[in-house]
Amino acid sequence: MANVQPTRGDMTGHPDAYEMRARYARVLGGRDVALVDGPVFLLGLYCAVSPWVVHYATGQPALATHNLIIGIAIGLLALGFTRAPERMYGLSWAMCALGAWMIISPWIVGASPDAGVVWNNVIIGALAVILGLVCAGTAAKSVPKP
Repeated sequence: MANVQPTRGDMTGHPDAYEMRARYARVLGGRDVALVDGPVFLLGLYCAVSPWVVHYATGQPALATHNLIIGIAIGLLALGFTRAPERMYGLSWAMCALGAWMIISPWIVGASPDAGVVWNNVIIGALAVILGLVCAGTAAKSVPKP
Protein backbone atom coordinates (compact mmCIF):
# COMPACT_ATOMS: atom_id res chain seq x y z
CA MET A 1 0.00 0.00 0.00
CA ALA A 2 1.29 3.44 -0.90
CA ASN A 3 2.06 6.09 1.70
CA VAL A 4 -0.42 8.89 0.94
CA GLN A 5 0.03 10.77 4.19
CA PRO A 6 1.25 14.33 3.61
CA THR A 7 4.67 14.85 5.02
CA ARG A 8 5.67 18.06 6.69
CA GLY A 9 9.17 18.90 5.71
CA ASP A 10 11.43 21.52 7.13
CA MET A 11 11.28 24.69 4.95
CA THR A 12 14.73 25.85 5.99
CA GLY A 13 16.25 23.57 3.39
CA HIS A 14 14.11 24.97 0.58
CA PRO A 15 16.23 26.76 -2.04
CA ASP A 16 13.98 29.83 -2.02
CA ALA A 17 13.50 30.08 1.76
CA TYR A 18 15.58 33.25 2.14
CA GLU A 19 13.78 34.98 -0.74
CA MET A 20 10.35 33.93 0.59
CA ARG A 21 11.17 35.30 4.06
CA ALA A 22 12.37 38.59 2.58
CA ARG A 23 9.26 38.90 0.42
CA TYR A 24 6.98 38.07 3.35
CA ALA A 25 8.68 40.72 5.50
CA ARG A 26 8.43 43.28 2.68
CA VAL A 27 4.71 42.60 2.14
CA LEU A 28 3.89 42.85 5.82
CA GLY A 29 6.22 45.75 6.57
CA GLY A 30 4.42 48.94 7.60
CA ARG A 31 1.05 47.23 7.93
CA ASP A 32 0.37 48.21 11.53
CA VAL A 33 -2.83 49.97 10.47
CA ALA A 34 -4.24 47.02 8.52
CA LEU A 35 -7.12 46.64 10.98
CA VAL A 36 -8.26 50.20 10.31
CA ASP A 37 -8.52 49.85 6.50
CA GLY A 38 -11.72 47.80 6.62
CA PRO A 39 -13.64 50.05 9.02
CA VAL A 40 -12.57 53.12 7.01
CA PHE A 41 -13.94 51.55 3.83
CA LEU A 42 -17.19 50.56 5.56
CA LEU A 43 -17.53 54.08 6.95
CA GLY A 44 -17.12 55.52 3.45
CA LEU A 45 -19.66 53.05 2.08
CA TYR A 46 -22.16 53.95 4.79
CA CYS A 47 -21.57 57.65 4.26
CA ALA A 48 -22.30 57.24 0.56
CA VAL A 49 -25.58 55.38 1.10
CA SER A 50 -26.70 57.13 4.31
CA PRO A 51 -29.08 59.59 2.60
CA TRP A 52 -31.14 56.62 1.43
CA VAL A 53 -30.76 54.70 4.70
CA VAL A 54 -31.82 57.63 6.87
CA HIS A 55 -34.36 58.72 4.21
CA TYR A 56 -33.37 62.29 3.54
CA ALA A 57 -32.32 61.94 -0.11
CA THR A 58 -35.50 63.63 -1.38
CA GLY A 59 -35.80 66.27 1.36
CA GLN A 60 -32.12 67.30 1.27
CA PRO A 61 -30.88 66.65 -2.29
CA ALA A 62 -27.77 68.82 -1.91
CA LEU A 63 -26.77 67.02 1.29
CA ALA A 64 -27.49 63.64 -0.30
CA THR A 65 -25.12 64.42 -3.18
CA HIS A 66 -22.58 65.79 -0.70
CA ASN A 67 -22.64 62.62 1.42
CA LEU A 68 -22.35 60.46 -1.69
CA ILE A 69 -19.23 62.34 -2.84
CA ILE A 70 -17.61 62.40 0.62
CA GLY A 71 -18.41 58.71 1.11
CA ILE A 72 -16.72 57.85 -2.18
CA ALA A 73 -13.70 59.95 -1.15
CA ILE A 74 -13.42 58.12 2.19
CA GLY A 75 -13.77 54.78 0.41
CA LEU A 76 -11.02 55.72 -2.04
CA LEU A 77 -8.77 56.71 0.85
CA ALA A 78 -9.38 53.29 2.41
CA LEU A 79 -8.54 51.54 -0.85
CA GLY A 80 -5.39 53.64 -1.09
CA PHE A 81 -4.46 52.73 2.50
CA THR A 82 -4.79 49.07 1.53
CA ARG A 83 -3.11 49.21 -1.87
CA ALA A 84 -0.15 51.53 -1.20
CA PRO A 85 0.11 52.08 2.57
CA GLU A 86 3.62 53.50 2.55
CA ARG A 87 2.47 56.32 0.25
CA MET A 88 -1.05 56.87 1.52
CA TYR A 89 -0.78 57.04 5.31
CA GLY A 90 0.37 60.63 4.99
CA LEU A 91 -3.22 61.30 3.90
CA SER A 92 -4.57 60.15 7.25
CA TRP A 93 -4.86 63.81 8.15
CA ALA A 94 -7.08 64.32 5.09
CA MET A 95 -9.39 61.74 6.62
CA CYS A 96 -9.52 63.84 9.80
CA ALA A 97 -10.34 66.92 7.73
CA LEU A 98 -13.13 65.04 5.91
CA GLY A 99 -14.52 64.00 9.30
CA ALA A 100 -14.48 67.56 10.61
CA TRP A 101 -16.20 68.72 7.43
CA MET A 102 -18.87 66.01 7.82
CA ILE A 103 -19.64 67.30 11.32
CA ILE A 104 -20.35 70.87 10.17
CA SER A 105 -21.73 70.11 6.70
CA PRO A 106 -25.43 69.71 7.61
CA TRP A 107 -25.65 73.39 8.49
CA ILE A 108 -23.53 74.59 5.55
CA VAL A 109 -24.72 72.33 2.73
CA GLY A 110 -28.17 71.37 4.01
CA ALA A 111 -31.28 73.48 4.24
CA SER A 112 -32.59 73.41 7.85
CA PRO A 113 -31.66 69.77 8.54
CA ASP A 114 -33.62 67.78 11.08
CA ALA A 115 -32.11 65.93 14.04
CA GLY A 116 -31.71 62.62 12.20
CA VAL A 117 -29.64 64.21 9.45
CA VAL A 118 -27.50 66.11 11.93
CA TRP A 119 -26.83 63.07 14.14
CA ASN A 120 -26.06 60.91 11.10
CA ASN A 121 -23.41 63.32 9.82
CA VAL A 122 -21.98 64.05 13.28
CA ILE A 123 -21.51 60.33 14.00
CA ILE A 124 -19.96 59.69 10.58
CA GLY A 125 -17.68 62.71 11.04
CA ALA A 126 -16.62 61.71 14.54
CA LEU A 127 -15.80 58.17 13.40
CA ALA A 128 -13.83 59.53 10.46
CA VAL A 129 -11.81 61.82 12.75
CA ILE A 130 -11.12 58.97 15.19
CA LEU A 131 -10.11 56.52 12.46
CA GLY A 132 -7.97 59.19 10.79
CA LEU A 133 -6.18 59.88 14.07
CA VAL A 134 -5.60 56.16 14.60
CA CYS A 135 -4.15 55.86 11.08
CA ALA A 136 -1.97 58.93 11.53
CA GLY A 137 -0.74 57.90 14.98
CA THR A 138 0.09 54.35 13.94
CA ALA A 139 1.74 55.48 10.72
CA ALA A 140 3.89 57.97 12.65
CA LYS A 141 4.85 55.27 15.13
CA SER A 142 5.82 52.78 12.41
CA VAL A 143 8.12 55.21 10.55
CA PRO A 144 11.70 54.03 11.11
CA LYS A 145 13.88 56.45 13.06
CA PRO A 146 17.12 57.52 11.36
